[in-house]
Amino acid sequence: MVTAREPKQDRSRATRLRLLEATIASLADQGWSATTVGVVAEKAGVSRGATQHHFPTREDLITAALDYMFDTRMDDARRESTALPPGLARTEAVVERLVEYYTGPVFKAALQVWTAAAADPEMRARVLPLEDKFGRVAHRMAVEHLGVDDRDPQTHRLVQATLDLARGLGLADVLSDDSRRRGEIVRAWAGVLDSSLKMNKGEIAAASG
Repeated sequence: MVTAREPKQDRSRATRLRLLEATIASLADQGWSATTVGVVAEKAGVSRGATQHHFPTREDLITAALDYMFDTRMDDARRESTALPPGLARTEAVVERLVEYYTGPVFKAALQVWTAAAADPEMRARVLPLEDKFGRVAHRMAVEHLGVDDRDPQTHRLVQATLDLARGLGLADVLSDDSRRRGEIVRAWAGVLDSSLKMNKGEIAAASG
């Protein structure tokens, strides 16, 4: 039996979702300064009062949007893992997807927030826990997709280097389209990573044997 409260809750969730997605789009396209509560409310087709009911402050809105979009992206990544090919092709696909994440709108939006937080102690205090969460979850997801044992220090460093590479390529893409050079780097690093992981796996097996 559907109660009167359920449709109201559904509308509330839909409103909240529109606001979060509008915030990410505004940050990615228009930047930090232009992403005000009023701009986001208009973009989402929501009144300012309703927006502030869900998110009392601009900082609440922006940090919630980053958290939501990261969780959504990681959920997508979990589903994509079932379609990964074997061997070197798998390694290349994982590296490529990580780089795609760091060159997408979520990263561009997050970059705007990180830059602003560097000069705003209150915002930095909000962003640092999110950044820590993002880093840990992204690292764990990369480990799962590559199918490696991250308890080995060398393997851990190789995975982290891959994430650092992806982030650097994302930064290079902010001002201009770097897709051609990026594709070459992804293929080259995937080959190095695949060989290094296999070599490291063999060394671990030999040492344990």
